[in-house]
Parts: sequence; C-alpha cells; structure tokens
Amino acid sequence: MTRSRIPRFRRRADASTLVAFAACLAAVGAPIRLDAQVAAPAADEAVTVFLVRHAERLDDSPNSPLNDVGRERVERLRTLLADVDFTHIHSTNLTRTLDTARPIAEDDGVELTLYSAGELEQLAETIRATPGRHLVSGHSNTTPRLAEALGGDPHGPIDHMEYDRLYIIVIQPGRPAVTTLLRF
Repeated sequence: MTRSRIPRFRRRADASTLVAFAACLAAVGAPIRLDAQVAAPAADEAVTVFLVRHAERLDDSPNSPLNDVGRERVERLRTLLADVDFTHIHSTNLTRTLDTARPIAEDDGVELTLYSAGELEQLAETIRATPGRHLVSGHSNTTPRLAEALGGDPHGPIDHMEYDRLYIIVIQPGRPAVTTLLRF
C-alpha cells in the first residue's frame, strides 16, 4: 500500500500571501480585505496595524540614515506589503524611520503622519479610534511598547541588531487584540 504524503509548505511563500494569511488568521472571520479595491473603513470595522522597526542604519549617530542593507530591507518590506493598501502611515521624524515608511506611503498614495516616540499612548488611542490599515515605523524601544499599548503581544524586547520583526495587530471592536509576528 502506498502512503500519500501531505505536501510540505515551501519555506518561503509569496510575500503578499504571508501577509494575507497572517491577517486572516488574526482576524478569525473579520471582514478584512488586503487587495487594492478596499472600500473606506466603517467605524465598526477592525483596525489592522503593521508595526515595524526602521531598517538597518548606517551608524550610531542620533539621526543616522539607512545603510545599503537597510535600503534592501525596505525593498523587501515594500514587496511584502504591496497588496495591503494602507489607509494611514505613521513615523517618527528621524531619517531612518522616515526612509523605512516613505516608499510605502508613496506606493499607496498616503500622507505620512509624524508621531512623537514619547507619546505612544496617545498614538495608540488615535490608531484604535481610526479604522483602517495602519503602518507604523518605529524604533527598537518603541515598537514593542506600542504593540503592548495597542493591546497586542510585544514578544519581548527587540535586540539592538534585530531589524526583521513585522507585527500585525488586529483590533476588532469588543474583542481582545490579536498579534501575529512575522520575520522578513
């Protein structure tokens, strides 16, 4: 007798498939669509938040730009998030966070909104009250704190040399937030 084998998933799935899969898992039946034809969100719809630390920086100066590896990571992130169709994009005013978020904002035709890293609770309140799909470009010390402020799981601190976390937090009215952590 021949045993049929269940095929294994490929190690690397298509980037947009991963984002769609993670969002669907997190939403558990929420009416979230990740294609470019998404209508404006209603007040009772889920808020989906994508949190990312800025990509690799050139040096340890206070307003360091991205290095070549960081710019390559931004391109991977753009590809990964190409089908999300963001409604809101937030960044601190430092070069490295702006350079991480700006290409995605330009791709989606969304104005970049600046936030203060010292006012994460206020940002979390604003995001929770604004249905849609948000991208937030932050820092190693702010991204896990913002995940927690949104009701999500920060999955511990981000190491100084760790740049590959992508949190997807789905906030549905009347339900606890659901966090999916991806690496890119």
